[in-house]
Amino acid sequence: MRESIPGGYASEHSRTIAMTAIATAPSQTFATNNTTNRQPAIRIPDNDASVSLKDPRETPPAKVEKRSLEYLLKSGLAGGMAGCAAKTLVGPLDRVKILFQTSNPNFAKYTGSWTGVPIAMRDIYISSGVRGLFKGHSATLLRIFPYAGIKFLAYEQIRSTFIKKKAHETPGRRFVSGSLAGMFSVFFTYPLEVIRVRLAFETRQANRSTLRSICKKIYNEVPPPVVHHPSNAVTTAATAVVENVAPRSGLTNFFRGFTPTLLGMVPYAGASFLAHDTMSDFMRNPMFAEYTTLPNTHREETETTSHKPAQLRYWAQLSTGGFAGFVSQTVSYPLEVIRRRMQVGGVVGDGHRLSMAEITRRIYMERGWRGFFVGLTIGYVKVVPMVAASFYVYERGKYYLGI
Repeated sequence: MRESIPGGYASEHSRTIAMTAIATAPSQTFATNNTTNRQPAIRIPDNDASVSLKDPRETPPAKVEKRSLEYLLKSGLAGGMAGCAAKTLVGPLDRVKILFQTSNPNFAKYTGSWTGVPIAMRDIYISSGVRGLFKGHSATLLRIFPYAGIKFLAYEQIRSTFIKKKAHETPGRRFVSGSLAGMFSVFFTYPLEVIRVRLAFETRQANRSTLRSICKKIYNEVPPPVVHHPSNAVTTAATAVVENVAPRSGLTNFFRGFTPTLLGMVPYAGASFLAHDTMSDFMRNPMFAEYTTLPNTHREETETTSHKPAQLRYWAQLSTGGFAGFVSQTVSYPLEVIRRRMQVGGVVGDGHRLSMAEITRRIYMERGWRGFFVGLTIGYVKVVPMVAASFYVYERGKYYLGI
């Protein structure tokens, strides 16, 4: 006789068998999946459905130390590319601005009016074509790539020395970091700046200068002797010694206007980086971050990754750069006019090599205080988009290079 199983026991026995089957199912499934080299299916619980899971293959870039060779090369490359892109964008405006600043006789009539810039550009185009608008641009690119590369590279290094943590982030430290970076870059690239200005200054079609010929011309320029009227024998002897020892031609000709350029870099580069960084912080304020920054571009610093602020949207990044260009151009423009006049000293006037004080006095006697702001309008038109493009390309370049 078959033994009868009570109903309660049968029901409990069925539940035990079902639970055992469920418990062994994952291991069987895993074994099957291993044989077919497929990953097991991952189910997200209902209460975690809103959590966004990242692909494990998408790992953040490894941390790059700022003093490493990789960081130096990448930041220098990004800076050089930014400088070339910005200068190419405003090449024609740069040519006209140099002609205005140096009081070129053929273009002095165009200064002082809003229509002077487009009329001057039109005349250059009619007489020389597109090449005339970009005259001296090859020397510009030859100079700007190392100049911008060194400037941005130096700023990152100097900034990391003065501003080791967020608490040290002050306007004074930012200004000093930018000023030192600008002065550092001038030391290495100034002769190329003189060559560029001299190429852009020339307007004669006959005997058009090449890069080689203009270098030879600058090198061989000898200023006429200066006539002194000393009041005593000691002054006469000292003057004679200085004139005999100090070189009057050769490599020194490539450093005309070096002093005002170096002094001008203090307010220009300092104000530029200070204004850019300050405006960038404002754009990243939590009140505006939703509209001004790109999502998923912020990265906190860990043991394996470096800190990276959120990337600004294109219009916000261009706005911060444009603001930096406006501020820096305003505070440094008088010194820029002085150095331009010194750089073309061998071409205009009687050929005497004038000092910074003499150039300043001559500009004031010619036009008064307004003479120090000749061409400022075209300076704004040129510098604002140039600096905006420069910072935009640099920030994007750093991001895509992983630094």
